[in-house]
Amino acid sequence: MVGLRLQNKAPRGMRRMANVLANIFGSSPVQPLEKHVNIVYQCAKQLHGFFSAAIGDDWETASKFRDEIEKLEHNADDLKKEIRLHLPKSLFMPVPREDLLQLLLVQDKIANRTKDVSGLVLGRKLQIPQQIAEQFLDFVDRNIDAAKQARKSVRELGELFTAGFRGAEVKLVTGLIEELDRIETDTDEKQAALRAALFEIEKSLDPIDAVFTYQVIERTGEIADMAERVGRRLELLLSH
Repeated sequence: MVGLRLQNKAPRGMRRMANVLANIFGSSPVQPLEKHVNIVYQCAKQLHGFFSAAIGDDWETASKFRDEIEKLEHNADDLKKEIRLHLPKSLFMPVPREDLLQLLLVQDKIANRTKDVSGLVLGRKLQIPQQIAEQFLDFVDRNIDAAKQARKSVRELGELFTAGFRGAEVKLVTGLIEELDRIETDTDEKQAALRAALFEIEKSLDPIDAVFTYQVIERTGEIADMAERVGRRLELLLSH
């Protein structure tokens, strides 16, 4: 019996020590950020189906995609608030807490822009002109690619924390950020070409619809801009 009691003491002691360490270091600040960026990407991803339906004048289907966008944007916003309230303030964190919060805010703007542009289109039942519809969908998809690459980059944060923001993991993340930059540059070029194509046909459009179409192109392009800013925030983390 004595031997049994001695065996049971060790696990309890280890559990107590684990609790002490958890209190010192706090919960991981990384997993919630990774969860958040995944929700944000899923939100942006809905734009392909949304715009495909809108171009086809299928507003019932477009509304369903819009509902999903709103739900995901709200989920991202709720998680953002939770992270801001509970992100550890531990001195043992390898990077400043404020830098992680800034990364979180930029991630969240991807979902915000997605909600904004889908609301603008659905509110007016604005159809992208058929002459540029295929080109526009290609532009949308490239913005979604940017959001996906931002997610891929942020999902390496766990490994970065484990590696202490040193070594081969830094090189890997740097490569992911460089690819994100290339995608964002590509979206800029596609946006310029799309605006030029719209300019060629704008006289044949309702003037107000033409103005709003330019706005839709601009706001859609901001998704890639926000994704690129995620890369900039990650670069700042790597510099510490």
